[in-house]
Amino acid sequence: MNSKKELYSKLIPKVSALIDVNVNIIANLANISAVLKEELDCLWVGFYLVEENQLVVGPYQGPVACTKIEYGRGVCGKCWELKEAIVVDDVDLYEDHISCSADSRSEIVVPVFDSNNNVKMVLDIDSVDLAAFDAEDKTGLVSIASLITALL
Repeated sequence: MNSKKELYSKLIPKVSALIDVNVNIIANLANISAVLKEELDCLWVGFYLVEENQLVVGPYQGPVACTKIEYGRGVCGKCWELKEAIVVDDVDLYEDHISCSADSRSEIVVPVFDSNNNVKMVLDIDSVDLAAFDAEDKTGLVSIASLITALL
């Protein structure tokens, strides 16, 4: 099995190749969600977009999702508030976790910033396995989030 470092060394160029500033952002995010779900083999991969003072579900792959999340609530809202990636090894132990799927056991959420360092969306990934995400995932997904900034 390849290491996560090797996985991301191949995945980051794939995502970069998908980004097309001449196509609307929803189409871009849909394709990015698809490649991440396929390559990371997770339960749910998608984006929550900042709209006023809440996150609204955007393009994703996986089971039905929560449609909106308030600022500071759950892992996604906390990621937005803190402006930093959050790794949760066991969602059942995370205070204020918002459960969209009973199958989700661990989660990573990464902010996507515009050129003024404002969070414009978060990338949310859920796994059916406990402690599925680590520092390598955080590093790789932060790199992918920085590529998405070109679309904003």
